[in-house]
Amino acid sequence: MSLFETIIIAIVEGLTEYLPVSSTGHMIIAQKLLNVESTEFVKAFTIIIQFGAILSVIVLYWKRFFKLNEIMIFDKNSVGGLTKCARSKVYFQRFLYKYDFYWKLVIAFIPAMILGLLFNDLIDKMLESVMVVAVMLVLGGILMLFVDKWFNHPSENQTMDWKRALKIGFFQCISMIPGVSRSMATIVGGMTTKLTRKNAAEFSFFLAVPTMAGASGLKMVKMLTEPGGMDMLRENAITLIIGCVVAFIVAMAAIRFFIDFLTKYGFKAFGYYRIIVGTVIIGLLLAGLNLSMV
Repeated sequence: MSLFETIIIAIVEGLTEYLPVSSTGHMIIAQKLLNVESTEFVKAFTIIIQFGAILSVIVLYWKRFFKLNEIMIFDKNSVGGLTKCARSKVYFQRFLYKYDFYWKLVIAFIPAMILGLLFNDLIDKMLESVMVVAVMLVLGGILMLFVDKWFNHPSENQTMDWKRALKIGFFQCISMIPGVSRSMATIVGGMTTKLTRKNAAEFSFFLAVPTMAGASGLKMVKMLTEPGGMDMLRENAITLIIGCVVAFIVAMAAIRFFIDFLTKYGFKAFGYYRIIVGTVIIGLLLAGLNLSMV
């Protein structure tokens, strides 16, 4: 890969990873326009640069990721006179309160983790079908034209409880279908629980961290255990670093833009955009062009 190709693919990753437009579909188009061959390194590159996009969320929302609720878990003076069982219950409740942010992310992550491990090979096989990606881009776009009308009815209570987190987690599983945006699925999932668009989008970003890290980490382990995998990454270290840095910077800008745009205007513009992109890919396929997954 040339420096130009490296930067363009990293920009596409950073721009589309958190927008509800399907990064997979855009990677297909970028690969075709750049005439980049889908080699083992290119596949590794598109996986590894996701860590740059992951880091952008942690940096932007570092106060949410690293600030714990203030409470002393093992304050024995406040549980005097209680039985051992009752004290354990109090300690556990305090633990959950202190690490509230993390365990709700874990709850939301569990459905995708289980299905991902069970159906990893099937998902990879589905990813080979560019037509599936294109069709889901169009169908998802049509859905997004009506999302605000159907689901934008937030309640006064915006607290993220475990039931909301679990429901969003199940919605995230829909994004295992190639062409279904993980961002779109989880934001819509949040809105069905009557979260505001902004709060649903932010939780979607938070949930992306363990989800993307888990999926990318699993694929990296597979690559590194293959013959020559470590040497391939070592020889292209500079390219990988550049890709991660570019994806990190672009993803930060994309997240800021998306939150402001979504709050003011909603999903409809993204819906029309998805329909256009999906239609373009379908048109290219019907014209006989050989499109392949990066």
